[in-house]
Amino acid sequence: MRAPERTPIRIDLQLIADMIEPSSRVLDVGCGDGALLDYLVHLKGVDGRGIELGADGVNACVSSGLSVIQGDAETDLFDYPEGAFDYVVLSQTLQAMRAPRSTLEQLMRIGRRAIVSFPNFAYWPHRWRLLAFGRMPMSAALPYQWYETPNIHLCSIRDFVALCDVLAIEIERGYVVDRHGRIRLLGRSLTRANLLGQQAVVLLRQNAG
Repeated sequence: MRAPERTPIRIDLQLIADMIEPSSRVLDVGCGDGALLDYLVHLKGVDGRGIELGADGVNACVSSGLSVIQGDAETDLFDYPEGAFDYVVLSQTLQAMRAPRSTLEQLMRIGRRAIVSFPNFAYWPHRWRLLAFGRMPMSAALPYQWYETPNIHLCSIRDFVALCDVLAIEIERGYVVDRHGRIRLLGRSLTRANLLGQQAVVLLRQNAG
């Protein structure tokens, strides 16, 4: 009997999934409705766990048979033991954290690796909107008006790389995605990535040096 076909996941979630080894221990922080976690559990055989702030998201995950608890990542991540997971995922959530540096430190503490995705505030259409109209940019990655956005710590790709340098975190692999879904490797040219990437997806590990 053929397994039922699963709905394709967003391109950034697919990039994250492709970075994760089968049968790994994974914690999805801010897992939303569980789309990524469901994919990882059923198609990559991971031992997947999730934490989600919103009750609707938790209910959707639990209804799908996923192991997800309701909690606030900014306080609850401190309760997880060091090295408890092979991968800790934070997708499109870092910019909504009150203390993104502390959150990133906790991801690296409880996971052997962390995967983080975030919208790039320095994407060229955002710069153009600010320059031409003097208005806060909106896009598929930043879909909110400034007065109702949950994003309180927007950053550029260059900003994120600088924070990783401060925390001695190595970017093992990275990608940028533009508004058309085109994917580029996050290479040495941060200027190019900053201009052309609407969002970034990065695989992190502690710098052994």
